[in-house]
Formats: sequence, structure tokens, C-alpha cells
Amino acid sequence: MNTNMNTSLSRRDCFGVAATAWSGFAAGDETERARRMQWWHEAKFGMFIHWGLYSVLGRHEWVMEQEGIPVAEYEPLAKKFVPKPVPMREWAKLAKRAGMKYMVMTTKHHEGFCLFDSKLTSYCAPKQGAGRDLVKEYVESVRAEGLRVGFYHSLMDWHHPDGARCEKDEAARRRFVDYIHGQINELLTQYGKIDVLWYDVPWPLDAAGWESEKMNKMVFGLQPDIIVNNRNRLPGDFSTPEQRIEAAKGAAWEACMTMNDSWGYHAADDAWKSPKTVVRNLVTCARQGGNYLFNIGPTADGSIPAESVKILTAVGQWMDRNAATVRGADVCTVSRSNYCGFTRKGNTLYVHVHFWPGETVVVAGLTTKVKSAKLFASGKPVKFTQDDWRVKITELPAAAPDNPVTVIALECDGEPKQDMDRVRREKPRGGV
Repeated sequence: MNTNMNTSLSRRDCFGVAATAWSGFAAGDETERARRMQWWHEAKFGMFIHWGLYSVLGRHEWVMEQEGIPVAEYEPLAKKFVPKPVPMREWAKLAKRAGMKYMVMTTKHHEGFCLFDSKLTSYCAPKQGAGRDLVKEYVESVRAEGLRVGFYHSLMDWHHPDGARCEKDEAARRRFVDYIHGQINELLTQYGKIDVLWYDVPWPLDAAGWESEKMNKMVFGLQPDIIVNNRNRLPGDFSTPEQRIEAAKGAAWEACMTMNDSWGYHAADDAWKSPKTVVRNLVTCARQGGNYLFNIGPTADGSIPAESVKILTAVGQWMDRNAATVRGADVCTVSRSNYCGFTRKGNTLYVHVHFWPGETVVVAGLTTKVKSAKLFASGKPVKFTQDDWRVKITELPAAAPDNPVTVIALECDGEPKQDMDRVRREKPRGGV
């Protein structure tokens, strides 16, 4: 993943899409794309895992570059990276408890160390301290919980000798591109059906330099049902706004975010998101038709930091009661409130109250008639009135009945619509 905004690599530089139209695997065949992506659109919520040698140091996943650590000094960490037996079982169980439906793990991050069995390098887990194929363990663990399997693979590589000089040296480019294509081939032929391939950071080459169309054709030749993102400088199946929620126009998208301020394990990073913030982010993604890929950074032995477990456990308890309000949600144009978020399914508007105001909740500007209202988790009907300017839901409990977000379901007589401009312009005003 990208690091903080102080890095010399901007997101635009790293993840910019090629200006030319993509003529790859399924151009123009939106029916086929929709079939492949149906499960993903339904899922809404997934787990990202950043795990590698940087976890040994515990100072952020970009520690090798940000601290200018030479390869010769960094390489010995591969002997110290010795995870406990199959820690991925804990990850997959936690993801399932949190209401997530798919997982995406780093198979190789920018540091160049591979967690899988590669014939192209000795810098991989089976040939180093771990002595085993960690990607194989991951795949088996994810499948055991009935979740979808995703692979992250960094195109940028700080370890490979051609990783930088490929920019200006054609012989180096040829070697390096063959190396990366070869690793992707290994990942997609050794572990059965894979659901997501998540490219990252294409520096320093463009789509032509990476031979990205050839890359994607190989990927879909090996895994016809897979979906791919847009970070090999082609549009792919979905875009990937990072550390922000930003809906893509006319395309599928997935916001990826960290639990604190780091992707990999960072022992001193205590900027944890609250369960309420996580739920609000998930609701916002679902409202705008996107997915939320939420990250954990395990320690070197594969343990999940206690605070991460605590946060995801709380989110999972909320999802046990409210998952149906986000899973499979339709795009919702209702958005304006100081204390609520919104999702919808068909004609039902779900009002997600994150700052509980007390006995009355008001949604202004609804132009659609509300037929009934209830507290979603309990199914208890609630009273409401509606006029030209607002819906007032009354006689509610003084304290929020659900934690960290209470959902009120409003059944409408059509797709819920909101017109706040009309409220501002036409609501009667008094004199002075």
C-alpha cells in the first residue's frame, strides 16, 4: 500500500489509470463482468491483511524505504520471520465474526519478500525462517470459514536488483517484468480457485512497460472467474480509493482503510478507529454502492493486535443484528443529516443514527411517502409523522437502543428520495 502523504510517490503517480482505453479481457461485455462481480457487490465488507518482514521490526510497512535500510541489512529479517502454527485460522474466524465475506492478503509487499512458494526466488517463506508456504495456509484457512480468497501482489519491489533500473534499462525491464508476471502465474496456478487479484504500486513503469494487457489476459486465462483491481495502470473491474471514501463514477469501487494509521504492524501506532467510525464508514460505502476493505496488521508471529480484535468483535456484534441493512444494499441518494447515515434496499430506507438525539429523530427533505417505521434490530414499530418538509420519528427511547449505531427502517411507497434544496428554498419563512 501507499504510505503517508509525505512520501515522494503520490497516489496519482502510483495508481494512475492509463489514458488509453483498455481492450483487455472483457471490454464491452458488462453482462460477463456483472456475473463475475455479483458476489463482491453483495458482500460489501472484506478484510485486508498486511503481513511481511516489516512485522518483525514493527515500525510500519514502509520501514525499509522510509528509514533507508539497505537490502543487505534488511534481508536477514527473513530468517527471523517465523510465524506460529497457522495464525490465519484466527484471522479468518475473526473476519467471519465481523461480518466480512472476503479476505485479501499480501503475497508480496514492496519489500519483495514472498509469503508463497516461488521457484523464481529464494527470498520466500518456504526457503527462509518460516520454512513453509504461508499463502497455502492462508488459502486453506479462508476457505474453511466459507469466505472468498483474495491475493494482493505488489508490482513495485525494493529487493529485486531490476526493481528501479527497469525504468531506463530495457534488459532490466524485460527481466523484471518476466519475474513479476511469473510470480502472478505461480499464485494463480498453485492454490485452486482465487476470487480477487489486488495489484499495488506500479512504479516505475506505465501500462505498456508492465505489459499490463498481457498480464490481465494471462490472469483471466488461468482464473476466468477472478476479479482484478485497477493498480496495474488499467481500469480493471474495480477502483481502489485509499484511506478515503470516494465513489467512482460509472464503475465499481472499494475503499481500503487501515484500523490505525498503518497497514503493517506498527507497535507504537495507537490511532485506532472506534467501532462507531468503522460502522459509519461501512454504511457510507454501502450507500454509495461501494465496498469497504478494512485492514489488520498482524505481528511477526501472526497474532492480531488486541485492539484490532476488540474493534472487529464490536463491529461483528453490530453486524449480527444489522448486516442486512448494508449487505446487498442499493445505491441510496438520501444523504443529508447531522447525525444519521443512510442505506436502502428497494423502497426501504435504513436510517443509521450514529449520534442518538434522544426521543425524536428527524429526516428532512424526503419527497417519498413513508408507510411504516420500526427499529430494525428489534422489529419494534415506532411512531412517526410526515409533512412536506420532514419525517419526525417520535416517542423513541431517551438512550440509543443499539450500539454503536441504531438503525430505523422506513418503508416507503417508492424509492426514497431527498430534496434539501426544496426545503431551503420553499419552506415557509416568518417575517422580522
